[in-house]
Amino acid sequence: MSAAELTTPEAARWAARAGLPLPADRQASVAAVADHIHSVVAVLRELDFGDTPPAPAYRAGEEKHDAAV
Repeated sequence: MSAAELTTPEAARWAARAGLPLPADRQASVAAVADHIHSVVAVLRELDFGDTPPAPAYRAGEEKHDAAV
């Protein structure tokens, strides 16, 4: 999906493609929510995780905490 807003006909087309019935009275709401989700994901894509290891490398309970905090 491009940076352009999702139109109501596009929302209906995507829903139909996924096999989900989308009544006409819900198309505008679905398009608005999809646009909001897209804007949040766009912000997450801009984050620099640098040296953050992938999730499988995390071991719960092995964290070292600074006692002086």
